[in-house]
Amino acid sequence: MKPSILRIAIPCPLPKLFDYRGIEACLTNNLVGRRVRVPFGNRKLVGVIMDCGSESNLPLARLKPIDGLLDAAPVLDTEILDLLRWASTYYHHPIGDVVASALPVRLRQGHECQIQGITYWLPAPDADPETLSGRAVRQRSLLNLLQQHPQGLDSSELDAQSENWKSAIRELVKKGLVLTTERPCWERGSADTALRSAPELNAAQQAATDSIRASLDQNERFLLQGVTGSGKTEVYLDIIEAVIAAGKQTLVLVPEIGLTPQLVRRFRERLGNRIAILHSGLNDSERLCAWSMASSGEAQVIIGTRSAVFTPLTQPGLIIIDEEHDASLKQQDGFRYHARDLAVMRAHRLNIPIVLGSATPSLESLRRCEEGAYRLLRLPQRAGPARPPRIELLDLRRGQQTDGLSGLLIDEIHRHLKREGQVLLFLNRRGFAPTLLCEDCGWIAHCQRCDARMTWHAGSRLLRCHHCGAEQPIPSHCGECDSERLAPLGQGTERIEQTLEKTFPGVQIERIDRDSTRRKGALESSLDRAHSGESRILVGTQMLAKGHDFPGVTLVGILDCDQGLFSADFRAAERMAQLITQVAGRAGRAERHGEVLIQTRHPDHPLLQTLIHHGFEAFAKELLNERKLAHLPPYTHLALLRVEAQQREAPGHFIDRLLEILPRIKQVDLLGPVPAPMEKRAGRFRYQLLISAEERAPLHEQLHQLMHFIREMPEARKVRWSLDVDPVEMF
Repeated sequence: MKPSILRIAIPCPLPKLFDYRGIEACLTNNLVGRRVRVPFGNRKLVGVIMDCGSESNLPLARLKPIDGLLDAAPVLDTEILDLLRWASTYYHHPIGDVVASALPVRLRQGHECQIQGITYWLPAPDADPETLSGRAVRQRSLLNLLQQHPQGLDSSELDAQSENWKSAIRELVKKGLVLTTERPCWERGSADTALRSAPELNAAQQAATDSIRASLDQNERFLLQGVTGSGKTEVYLDIIEAVIAAGKQTLVLVPEIGLTPQLVRRFRERLGNRIAILHSGLNDSERLCAWSMASSGEAQVIIGTRSAVFTPLTQPGLIIIDEEHDASLKQQDGFRYHARDLAVMRAHRLNIPIVLGSATPSLESLRRCEEGAYRLLRLPQRAGPARPPRIELLDLRRGQQTDGLSGLLIDEIHRHLKREGQVLLFLNRRGFAPTLLCEDCGWIAHCQRCDARMTWHAGSRLLRCHHCGAEQPIPSHCGECDSERLAPLGQGTERIEQTLEKTFPGVQIERIDRDSTRRKGALESSLDRAHSGESRILVGTQMLAKGHDFPGVTLVGILDCDQGLFSADFRAAERMAQLITQVAGRAGRAERHGEVLIQTRHPDHPLLQTLIHHGFEAFAKELLNERKLAHLPPYTHLALLRVEAQQREAPGHFIDRLLEILPRIKQVDLLGPVPAPMEKRAGRFRYQLLISAEERAPLHEQLHQLMHFIREMPEARKVRWSLDVDPVEMF
């Protein structure tokens, strides 16, 4: 009998599969998609079997045997493996890394693939806090908390409501005052969720759902463009109900964790509890549980961030991408894939429909509609009694300001608060101030590792670089002239929060940004206070801008919209318009009319005028015309080679040497090398080469050659390099 050969994907930077000697059962049993532990150099790694056979390009004597088979059944089915092979080829990324990215961390580490529930702690029926000694303050507080939640709390909920609870709860369990139980992971947070009936859809919503329902058994691509507050989520829910009724599963992708809690709540109120949640805010065991529920078919709906696009489904019926325009759907390091584009390809291969939803679609998706590849469905009006907000530009060149808040905006905040309205202020800069300045000599605190200024964070009393994460204490003297006259320049969300506390004493203010929501569960708690109206003024970054429904918000203030008007990044204007439209859409989503005030120093800028007076659709048409004339995406296709090294000259020299030996494809333009817009970052100097072509085929032929020559170059070991196909960030 011929020996069995296993071709295995191993997480390493080499772009190939590795042959190992297998077991006799290989030729008679389906081992493809199962994990194995294998010797690799002087290490033991976990890989995935991609193919079985009896031939190898290497002599049998040189092949190592596998150390062991880890699974009784495949963890990745043929459909997912084929998608991963395609992704590896399209993004020119090593297959082992691509396959590993599709697995939860615990499976990558070799742990058993089994469905584990979530542990809950609940008070014993006869538990009495008074039986605890007077010194057991934390235990008593924790037991009181649990008695307020007799259904029990899991680790995430305890993290959000109590600090350092683990040792205290262990003591309470020992004393028999607290019990533990295990529940399916889809039941998390569902104890207080009551089912609600579906509202009546308006004519546009009904037309959209009818079109999509009619295509549930075929591959159709829909772009659902609805103004903010138009009820896109209700369209999603109506279609998903039909998918569930047919016994199939729905995969819903959202760009950020911040959108997940509210979306999950609304889904549970309509669809019940069999919903699996997948995002980076979960611990490894929780992610494995949700992933297993989805891959076994027990979960009817899977809601997750970008990596959830690889989740195996037993009965796939529909894929939905919410906020499809969002750049967070693109992975920015390692395996640089775009979850939206992979989802479109996956739906095509599964022959199921996909719905891309947004109030501000990407220009790429709008272009696909022009070409006829996507069907455009419009929701032109807000659902129910809500009406579009009134939008006004505030000229910052006139009138007084208080730490970035114009006098007119402050007056309007007072007026809306008096009328019991809720106010949302948006500034896409966290920290207290983006610059620390010496008032005597003009010295500015720069990051030593980046071409960037350090941001003053007042809460932690640190200067922090938002690009490399470097931190240092706030200095007491100038770094140049030793003066003590150091002052923060500019505004971040911390400073705005401080100004609001002084200007509106007694009003509860909620700041929502990456700094204020670092602790597990903090984001959910902040959003709960925002949705309930307990917090009267909300201030934050783009975490507040997307997808949230704050029914009490009647005034939205956008504190600085000018950053996108003069950027070197050709996508900056598109992102500015998307952010302004999304943030403005938080106002007036219920019965009360909403207002939006946008602070700017360039109120007459033609792009702003088009957006404010004619809407995002007219703005997008202008941008598409500009992109077409400039031969920029979506009318051309790009890839970006980034090279970095600790020596300033090394990256540019490396690209120059590459261009000397690289065969050229006629239809492809190679632009560079040029320094990256931020040349120095995290202590390394960076250069880049832009590869551009009007057709994908010649672009990928050029990229295939480029990757081959890079891997053959001895100089490649002296630099770091990466290839980004369809880049969304040029920095």
